[in-house]
Amino acid sequence: MKILGIETSCDDTCISVTKVKSFEIISNIVSSQVKLHAKYGGVWPFLAKREHQKDLPIVLKKATKNIDISKIDLIGVTIGPGLEPCLWQGINFAKDLAEKLNKPIVPVNHIEAHILANFLDYQTRQRNLFPAICLVVSGGHTQLILMRDIGKYRLIGETRDDAAGECFDKVARILGLGYPGGPAIAVTVANLKPKTYNLKPKLPRPMIYQKNYDFSFSGLKTAVLYDFRSRSQKIKKSKIYIQEMAAEVQQAIIDVLIYKTIKAAKDFRVKSIILGGGVAANDELRRQFALNLKSEILNLKFLVPPKIFCTDNAAMVAVTAYFHKKEATKNWQIVKAEANLRIS
Repeated sequence: MKILGIETSCDDTCISVTKVKSFEIISNIVSSQVKLHAKYGGVWPFLAKREHQKDLPIVLKKATKNIDISKIDLIGVTIGPGLEPCLWQGINFAKDLAEKLNKPIVPVNHIEAHILANFLDYQTRQRNLFPAICLVVSGGHTQLILMRDIGKYRLIGETRDDAAGECFDKVARILGLGYPGGPAIAVTVANLKPKTYNLKPKLPRPMIYQKNYDFSFSGLKTAVLYDFRSRSQKIKKSKIYIQEMAAEVQQAIIDVLIYKTIKAAKDFRVKSIILGGGVAANDELRRQFALNLKSEILNLKFLVPPKIFCTDNAAMVAVTAYFHKKEATKNWQIVKAEANLRIS
C-alpha cells in the first residue's frame, strides 16, 4: 500500500509518499516559508495560504518524481488543528487529486500525526508501549495526552495561553535573535561558554508545582520583557546578557515540560513517554529528558522522533492515515477544515 500525505496546517507545504506496512518513506518534501515570515516575527495566515497555493503543485511534482501516481492507494490530509486558510489549501488540493485519481481520502488530526511520527520506525510498533503519556510541544500547541493505544487518547493538560514554541518566538523577538525563536535561542545558548553561564537573570517556572497538568508560558515571556526593559542600553546589547537570558528562558521551559510530563507519567503509571512537535527537536530538551528519566529510575520507555520528523512534515500524516485507513472516504466533499480540532 502506498499513501500520499499532505500537510499545510501552518507555514510548511509538505507532501510525502510512504509505503506501508514497512513504512518505507519514498519521498518527504517540505517547502518552508520561514524566510518569508521572518520579517514579521511570525506566520501571516493569508500570506501562508497564498504560498501553499503556489507551492503545492511544485511539491507534488517533486514528491512523485519517478513514481506512478496512479498507483497511490489513498491520500491522507491534515484537516486540523491549524490555520484555517492554510488547512483549506491542502484539503482542496487533496480533493482535486483524489477525484482525478479516484482515490479515497483519510482526514488526519495534526496533533495525532506528531505523536505517530514516532511510529514511522517499524521496530517501535513492536514494543509494549501503552499506556503512554504524550507531550506534543510546538509553536501552536503544548499538550499532555494520555494514550491508551493508537486512536485512544485523553487530553489531560494543555497551555492556558502561549504555547512553548510561541514563547520562544516572542522572547527571541525581544532579544533580537530572529525567527523562528526556538532554533535561534538554542544556537545562542550553544555558544555560551560554561564558565560564564551563571544565569544572572532569574525567571519563573510558571505553574510547575500546581496540582494539574496544564501549562502557562505567557508570564515567562512577560518576565523577560520586564527584565529587558529594566536594563541599561549597554547591558541590553551585550552578548553575555542575551546569551544568559536565552539560556534561562530555555531552561525554564525545559524544567516545566519535564516536571509536568514525569508527574503525569507517575500519576497514571504509564509504560512510556512519547514526544512530538517542533520543540521536541531541541537538543537540550531531549538530553535532559533522558537524564531525568534515568535519574528517576522509572523504567520508562522514551520515544522522540528524528528531528526531521519533529517539525511539520507529510510522512507523519501518511503514517497516521495508515492507522486510520478504515475511515477513508470517497465522499470527498465531507472533508472539511477544523481549525480548532481536538484530540480524543
